[in-house]
Amino acid sequence: MAQLVGKKPSFPRFTGQDSVDVAIVGGGYTGLWAAYFAKKLEPSLSVAVFEAEQVGYGASGRNGGWLSAMPPGNRATFARVGGGLGASRALQQEFVAGVDAVLDILQAEGIDADQHKGGALVAAHTRAGLGRLVTRRDTDMKYGLTEDEIQLLDRDEFRSQVNISTVHGGLFYKHCARLHPAKLVYGLADTLTSMGVRIYEGSRVDSVAGRTLTLADGRVTAARTFICTEGYSGPLLGRRSVIPVNSSMIVTKPLPQEAWQQIGWNGPQCLNDSAHTFIYAQRTADGRIAMGGRGVPYRFGSGTGGAGATARSTIDLISHKLSSFFPGIPFEMEHAWSGVLGVTRDWNGGVHWDPISGVGSSAGYAGHGVTSAYVGGRTLVELAFEKETERTTLPWVGYRARKWEPEPIRWLGVHAMYRLFGIADQWEERRGSSKTSLLARFGSRLAGLHE
Repeated sequence: MAQLVGKKPSFPRFTGQDSVDVAIVGGGYTGLWAAYFAKKLEPSLSVAVFEAEQVGYGASGRNGGWLSAMPPGNRATFARVGGGLGASRALQQEFVAGVDAVLDILQAEGIDADQHKGGALVAAHTRAGLGRLVTRRDTDMKYGLTEDEIQLLDRDEFRSQVNISTVHGGLFYKHCARLHPAKLVYGLADTLTSMGVRIYEGSRVDSVAGRTLTLADGRVTAARTFICTEGYSGPLLGRRSVIPVNSSMIVTKPLPQEAWQQIGWNGPQCLNDSAHTFIYAQRTADGRIAMGGRGVPYRFGSGTGGAGATARSTIDLISHKLSSFFPGIPFEMEHAWSGVLGVTRDWNGGVHWDPISGVGSSAGYAGHGVTSAYVGGRTLVELAFEKETERTTLPWVGYRARKWEPEPIRWLGVHAMYRLFGIADQWEERRGSSKTSLLARFGSRLAGLHE
């Protein structure tokens, strides 16, 4: 967003009273995609988006720029509760298709978000990590990915794409694209304005009761309401339904060509690793490295962290990880920020529509939000307007996780889980372990992450 100050769209604050066909709470990717598909379905609909801060204020403006094919949650759980292996495979295939679908729409609408489909690399820094990736590949293929779509790389094959000296091998996922988060937000917002969608900023919705939305200085009546607030959903969906889990990012200054030659990262592949406390990164269109990871994972009482001030310890932690990937490169950090993603108790997202109240929601993306927002926003529209599609029968439609524990148990549990993962990473690295630590296995099962 700092790069786009002169291009930032500006929208008015809502005051007074109004009546619309579709009211959308949240001006991030999910809400914007829902508005887009509502107008595509029926251009005459009156559609309004109400954003508490500014468009893209939440995860949509602070994410790592991965348009990936990974669904938001545990595919084994979706298979168990939502129609078996075939249903979970259908969910996976919808997310595979979603990557190209988003790219096609951006091209058709003339939205330049630095998008480029170059796939994603997952690095294994330990033998234990490589073993996890072999298992992950087997699991991915169980849920429908093919050998062409997910490839196992040995050390030399990996280093030929990104030169990480400590890598033991890794995976390459075909269906992933890099993009610029803020450019996507602003491009969608501009497109919606041209379609007749009204967008309001600084317009927090305090409550949704049936067909009525109450704001600080106004009230709106809506035939259909979509709550699309992800990590900020607690006040409207219930504070124990979705909690805000923190993630942080750093961005370097543009690197000189000689540094890129040493790193060997010559394409637009996204990059992460197999550590339990993993990172995610991209080479930006203007020659920087943007890398994210966990710092302080959760704030007591489901705090959302405001505008994203980031602790020095978190910046140092991610910076150290970057330097360990590419030793000898004098990285200079230009930006750092934090934000929250929405997480349910078992890390499985869900799309919900209640025809009686006329209220629906899509949330709980657990870090896979760029594609999830597209699929979720589109599915909400199809459910609300009774359109039967391949999306409306997917197993995350109507799925509800159990509620999070009350405080302070919730705070202790989340921090304990990440502490276990951190200790497990240190254990595996120091001992050169060939098998995943029992601590990590316990933490994964505790969180519901194990497939």
